[in-house]
Amino acid sequence: MFYSSGNYEAFARPRKPEGAERKRAWFVGSGLASLAGAAFLVRDGQVPGEQVTILERLKLAGGALDGIKEPEKGFVVRGGRELEDHMECLWDLFRSVPSLEVENASVLDEFYWLNKDDPNFSLQRVTERRGQDAGTNGLFALNDRAQKDIVRVFLATREELEGKRINEVFSQDFLDSNFWLYWRTMFAFEEWHGALEMKLYLHRFIHHIGGLPDLSALKFTKYNQYESLVLPLTSWLMDQGVRFRYDVEVTDIDFDLSPGTADTPGTADAPGRKQATRIHWREGGQEGGVDLGVDDLVFTTIGSLTENSDNGDQHTPARLDEGPAPAWDLWRRIAAKDPAFGRPEVFCGNIAESKWESATVTTLDARIPHHIQKVAKRDPFSGGVVTGGIVTARDSSWLLSWTVNRQPHFKQQPADQIVVWVYSLFVDRPGDYVKKPMQECTGEEITQEWLYHLGVPVEEIPELAADAARCVPVMMPYVTSFFLPRHAGDRPDVVPEGAVNFAFIGQFAETTRDCIFTTEYSVRTGMEAVYRLLGVERGVPEVFNSTYDVRKLLAATTRLRDGAELSLPGPEFLRRRLLRRVEATEVGELLQEFGLIEDERR
Repeated sequence: MFYSSGNYEAFARPRKPEGAERKRAWFVGSGLASLAGAAFLVRDGQVPGEQVTILERLKLAGGALDGIKEPEKGFVVRGGRELEDHMECLWDLFRSVPSLEVENASVLDEFYWLNKDDPNFSLQRVTERRGQDAGTNGLFALNDRAQKDIVRVFLATREELEGKRINEVFSQDFLDSNFWLYWRTMFAFEEWHGALEMKLYLHRFIHHIGGLPDLSALKFTKYNQYESLVLPLTSWLMDQGVRFRYDVEVTDIDFDLSPGTADTPGTADAPGRKQATRIHWREGGQEGGVDLGVDDLVFTTIGSLTENSDNGDQHTPARLDEGPAPAWDLWRRIAAKDPAFGRPEVFCGNIAESKWESATVTTLDARIPHHIQKVAKRDPFSGGVVTGGIVTARDSSWLLSWTVNRQPHFKQQPADQIVVWVYSLFVDRPGDYVKKPMQECTGEEITQEWLYHLGVPVEEIPELAADAARCVPVMMPYVTSFFLPRHAGDRPDVVPEGAVNFAFIGQFAETTRDCIFTTEYSVRTGMEAVYRLLGVERGVPEVFNSTYDVRKLLAATTRLRDGAELSLPGPEFLRRRLLRRVEATEVGELLQEFGLIEDERR
């Protein structure tokens, strides 16, 4: 497997890998990593679809990419997905998946046209004092010390940041800035999360720094992520003959682990040869499984950010489920067999620092949408962009954020209803109106707290929360578990060294340079796994190289300084002399173009 960029590789069709027609593939879990991997296996690996099986413990595919209507409760979306131009593997996948709504178009075509016609941006990103504009004015408000913090982390090595928390490497000046408010609420970072992930995000999205204040960096699907992405992908896979087996819980995988010796290539402590030999599962209460031969491939999604999610309802709080977690238990059993298979306890062993809660509010009449429009400054019934991403109530003790995407958010949603997604980062702090932690609140109480920060007159809040909305809260114990501080080796490589017929995929598998909690990461791991195990003769698209583009770096520098020019040390005459010398070069032209030094010719 190799990485590539440019049209030469992107448009080439790989030849069929040797022996592809004999391969039989098993995917553990039906999240996006597995769905993408199966698609690449069929499209690029040219393995017959009927020889590909996806095993899923639940009754629905899609993993964390969900969006359903629960009987008696209402619409439920556990989380949203923020998309952007340079999700190279994701768009490589969906260029081949037919749209379910637009004739002769792919999902990528449909998405591209939608966001061309209706570009995303926010008209009010931050509020305070119950729905009033917080006056951030699109500024990052980073003082010199905070700017130096960012530069220091950006330039640090990965090793220097391993195991460290964000609040150990960033000063309070940075944590008090608008930049951190935008950043933490957009990406769901906490101060106790890993500084390494913060660094990786800075590098990955440096080209979007300027779009943070108004969220113009983002793009969204027409409907919820399940109906817009998962349904067309699963439909295409089934058309290719791929088999989905639901209510199948994979409980273990056996491996033949042959140690490296001095008689084999490499050193005596080389990893040797690793081969998966059997999958164990429980189906319909019965133990079962399959023995794996030389032509069997196994792709296992390890860990799960939505494992043990619990849904409450209008009158019942969501429960924090700390009990047995099948996806994590499977990884524990696998990891116990070889150090190269990762350390799951790093990620699943601290629920207090990986949990948060979301809620899906469905309005039932026009009374609440009237207040939404006041804050969003757009008609929520227009069918176009509404909030343009999350709106954060800066003075909320829960640090509550909410968003209204294009409506209807569900195809079966009545025309007079609006679906709102709400989430909070501090779920164990008392609210400002309800005076209870979010994790103890019913759907009705969460709606009350949201309406309070929306600016609804206090006397109207109880009635509107009770009669004009239905709310389904969801507690997710592991939702940011991949952000917890970690070290090299805590996540196993997508294809561990020595592995001949198996791979680990999903958010807890390790691949180069990309960052987790994105759809792109899941798709990338699936693509890398397939290309590596089959030897597909086509490059996996590189992570977008904005971090090596001086233009992107200069643009980000200008925005991080809120447009302030660079100040050079020394006497005025010396500064002028230096500037005149710089201005006559291409470097000077670039610095002037991005507003970092004054253009003396003007």
